[in-house]
Amino acid sequence: MFVDRVKIYAWAGNGGNGCASFRREKFLPKGGPDGGDGGRGGDVVFEVDNHTNDLRSFFYQPHQRAKNGLPGSSQQRTGKSGKPIVAKVPPGTVIYQSDEGLKEEPEYDEDGLPIENENKAPKELIQVADLTQVGQRFVLAKGGKGGKGNINFKSSTNQAPVEFTYGEPGESGVYYLELRHIADAGFVGFPNAGKSTLLGALSAAKPKVAAYPFTTLRPMVGVVEFNGFDRATLADIPGLIEGAHKNVGLGHDFLRHITRCRLLLFVVDMAGSEGRDPGEDVALLRKEISLYDDLLAKRPWMVIANKRDLPEFEENLAMFKQRFPKIDVVSISASNGEGLEELKQHLGEAIARQPTSSQ
Repeated sequence: MFVDRVKIYAWAGNGGNGCASFRREKFLPKGGPDGGDGGRGGDVVFEVDNHTNDLRSFFYQPHQRAKNGLPGSSQQRTGKSGKPIVAKVPPGTVIYQSDEGLKEEPEYDEDGLPIENENKAPKELIQVADLTQVGQRFVLAKGGKGGKGNINFKSSTNQAPVEFTYGEPGESGVYYLELRHIADAGFVGFPNAGKSTLLGALSAAKPKVAAYPFTTLRPMVGVVEFNGFDRATLADIPGLIEGAHKNVGLGHDFLRHITRCRLLLFVVDMAGSEGRDPGEDVALLRKEISLYDDLLAKRPWMVIANKRDLPEFEENLAMFKQRFPKIDVVSISASNGEGLEELKQHLGEAIARQPTSSQ
């Protein structure tokens, strides 16, 4: 199961209470105050891990709770700080905070899955982090400070204070995690256009390929190597359908994975092997992206004309170029490898021209 959006609950640890005690020994029956401070509560920390591919672990364990700090004790001993939770997330994870209330105990359905772990997030969320770099850390919820022991309240006028302070509560909240794959370029197209076959031909990725639509149900990222030891990452986005910008089908689940791509690659069945019009396909894809995110539609893009080994290809390509005379088009056949070297050279030059930032 691939999970790229999930709801979690986070509790940082509470600080331990301070201690009020006095030194009492055999030859020192009236020693001064010696109460130690409480320990600090543990943090809830997120760390970007290159070996983590999705957010599946949070789907099954949405409640992230760090340890509380221990109370202080006599002889000015400070309580042990609570152990933090360090949760691993994949690169490209965006964290949003919600104002929903926390539930102390999770609720489960008949299958034993947490009921509160809905995929649909509230309309108003505040983005608190965008984790893109491997090793990057973000403290989602800070642990509470430990309370002060009575040793801190000793003064010249108060030699035997009994005051101490309680530990502060740790931060807590409801959060939504959303994964947006990071890639230099992203394949966009209708089902069965050949995107997965092309990704497998250009890289070492092994996406599922079959002769029926919607074979790809999750984004995949592959690495393509160019001459001169340069390389780039390519994302295979599951096939879109008309109305994707309205979240028809799995529109938003797919479209958000190309928001970080510096270059959009429209893979088109130029042979029209399923009775589709290649020109209309590109026009519809451009419309869906523009309606979803106008800034995304302004990203550089090019067309990869696939299935040039089929007889209808040349005629459709000529009509396509008449309709889109200024669009960069590269002809290939992903199934038998025709034109792939030319495509790789073209991709290397196009990606090199793009700024490094994907935002």
